[in-house]
Amino acid sequence: MANSLNTVTVDGVTQSLESYNNSQKNVISGTKQSLDKDAFLKLMVTQLKYQDPLDPQDNSEYVAELAQFSSLEQMTNVAEGLTDVSKIVSNIDTSVLVGQLSSMIDKEIQWASTTKYTDEEGNVQSSTVQMEGKVTGVSISDGVPMVVATSNGKNYQVSVSDILLVRQQNESTL
Repeated sequence: MANSLNTVTVDGVTQSLESYNNSQKNVISGTKQSLDKDAFLKLMVTQLKYQDPLDPQDNSEYVAELAQFSSLEQMTNVAEGLTDVSKIVSNIDTSVLVGQLSSMIDKEIQWASTTKYTDEEGNVQSSTVQMEGKVTGVSISDGVPMVVATSNGKNYQVSVSDILLVRQQNESTL
């Protein structure tokens, strides 16, 4: 009899793991093809369910399979943890940048403002002008920190990458 670790029984038909996997590739096309921890556990329980009581699997093979399951679980947890750490680092970076941008409040800045438009022929064109204004605040738009600048009584949200010059507001002389 073939090693029970290398066989799969589905609907009463026992086949080698390799032939089962090949048949599943045809069935699964277009969906997730890797085994997650739930599928791995179901496979292991199915193996135990259909194990021949007169020829049980070797204990060392069973322990190795449990170790693989444990390893899979730990790798999944590490991947989730790294995702959380990445979010935390991103939030810290944003917080630090907002703090730095806050020091620009009440300073004069110059920035490039680009406008895109479609000409008469349907081609997309762009026009860039330099603008000046006073920084009045800091905002976060779609997760991107920006400064709020006032120019000629109108507020503009200015991306950090568009800022060309920062200077102290001119002090009046007595």
